[in-house]
Amino acid sequence: MRTHASAKHPHDDAPDTAEDFRRLASLPPGQLRDTLREQIIEAWLPMANRLAGRFRNRGENYDDLRQVAAMGLVKAVDRYDPELGNAFESYAVPTITGEVKRHFRDHMWTLHVPRRVQDLRNRVRFASQDLSQTIPGRRPTVAEIAEHAQMSEEDVRAGLEALESFTALSLDAELPGSEDGYSLSDALGSADPALDVVIDREAVKPRLQALPERERAILYMRFFADMTQSRIAEQLGISQMHVSRLISRCCSRLREQVLQDVA
Repeated sequence: MRTHASAKHPHDDAPDTAEDFRRLASLPPGQLRDTLREQIIEAWLPMANRLAGRFRNRGENYDDLRQVAAMGLVKAVDRYDPELGNAFESYAVPTITGEVKRHFRDHMWTLHVPRRVQDLRNRVRFASQDLSQTIPGRRPTVAEIAEHAQMSEEDVRAGLEALESFTALSLDAELPGSEDGYSLSDALGSADPALDVVIDREAVKPRLQALPERERAILYMRFFADMTQSRIAEQLGISQMHVSRLISRCCSRLREQVLQDVA
């Protein structure tokens, strides 16, 4: 196992394992292959530990971060294809850092993320890592990820949004570009109490239509035309007391009928 730094590697702690990866790809499953695999992983552990160190002081134990980075390294070793012609580190670095970021997102998100969104995020992440070997120099497009992962472009966009989400923004935080203290809470809507009135009106409408014409007219004049009971009595030529009894009786009957419909 050669562990000296190679001129083609930009990382000082990158061992020269190109030949070892070619041997690993040609070996059948067995003890010899497992031993070589472990040697490659051990040779690249210093770089994995260094990458884990980038995420210090973010509320997570450094030893745990090193373990997560080591898991990412193992995945990178197992998934790396030397036949594609790219250096191992160009695949390992985003795989390891992605694994550490995933750890933060899974265990330290402010809000719980639905399982489906987590699955989409993981599929998008793995597809992006695979594509990074074949299209160096740029990020894969939504369409390329969707084709590679056999996902819809809508699901890919949801997964990409989840990859970028980590912490929650305070409702009191001032919005970018705002110069007057306008915060996120100022942009949030609230429940319109008039919606309950709409529901009540729609529920009682067929019952109102079934009332006798005089009773329907009294309710209209009282509650829609905003007329007083005395004016209604004067217009209909009856006593105010009679109007009051009719209104009370109609309202009670309508309430009972609507409640029965709900039940």
